[in-house]
Amino acid sequence: MASSTIPTHYPQLIDPTRTPLAFQRLAVPRLRRELESTTLLTRQRALRSLCDYLHDPEHITPCIEQGIPGTLVSILKDNDSFCRLKAAECYYVIASHAIGRRAMEMGDVISRLSELFDDKEASVRRNVHRAIAMYAEAPPGAENIIELKLIPNLLTKLTAELDEIKEIILNTLHYCLMIDKEQALEANCMSVLTNLLTHPTTKIKTLAALDIFHLSLALKGKEQAVDLGTIDHLVEFLDSESDELRSKAAVALASIAIITPAKYCAIKAGALSKLLDMLDSETTELIVNALKAIVCLAEAPEGRKQLLDHIDKIEPYKNHRLPNVAKQAQIAAKIITWQP
Repeated sequence: MASSTIPTHYPQLIDPTRTPLAFQRLAVPRLRRELESTTLLTRQRALRSLCDYLHDPEHITPCIEQGIPGTLVSILKDNDSFCRLKAAECYYVIASHAIGRRAMEMGDVISRLSELFDDKEASVRRNVHRAIAMYAEAPPGAENIIELKLIPNLLTKLTAELDEIKEIILNTLHYCLMIDKEQALEANCMSVLTNLLTHPTTKIKTLAALDIFHLSLALKGKEQAVDLGTIDHLVEFLDSESDELRSKAAVALASIAIITPAKYCAIKAGALSKLLDMLDSETTELIVNALKAIVCLAEAPEGRKQLLDHIDKIEPYKNHRLPNVAKQAQIAAKIITWQP
């Protein structure tokens, strides 16, 4: 005779790795109690549930009002790497909201996160840098990072970290350099970025070129780029297979070549022929950035002399359907054909 068998697996909608959420307004208080538990498994389950819970934008405000960001700060010092990992991930989600970034600033969370830059677990360091990069996307966040003087620390990690984390750090620097460049220049940022231009990964070279563009908006940055040979690397990228790398290299070159020594360095490195070849691209961004660089190099007599033989490649863009392209082409043609 057949008999029923009691199953050994959990019911379909029950996950043993997560804390079951309480109903509505009781959910956050219960999560906070379990986050403060002395039992490791309870903390781990609560953190997994909290990560999922925070992905709903409507839950950010209740969590902040209940002091969740402050509770997570203590978990960043937990001996368990999984707890540190999930706590940093929670901050990443919180930092994607304006109210969350304000709460993190008031709680001095970024300085606590920076203490995990040397964590032995790479996954923890990755989530920490993701949280800081997300926090830096808004100008107040980038300003706070600069105020905490974390730029030198980030540059130090940029030379030693894994490639995946290097990309995140370069993104953080991108947002910070848009706010202030002095701290980075004093920490030899141009030298670090120039060394990254020889990295085998195209993505890292592209991000480094973008950061060089922002850094060279300052006169000191332009001078350092000339002294360190940054221009030679950027010129090499102008015929790269990656359109994004070519574009960022061209705009960085245009920024640096505003000063006279940089113009002649770029011309000597053979930038003009490569920039003219970029005009055959179908990508608008490439064309605009190439024209910007051509304008800067045409201001030097040597550059103007070489470009006069190729003015026919620039003339068709003067009536381009996109105003930005037409404007840059008109400026370039005017400078190239200028006579004293």
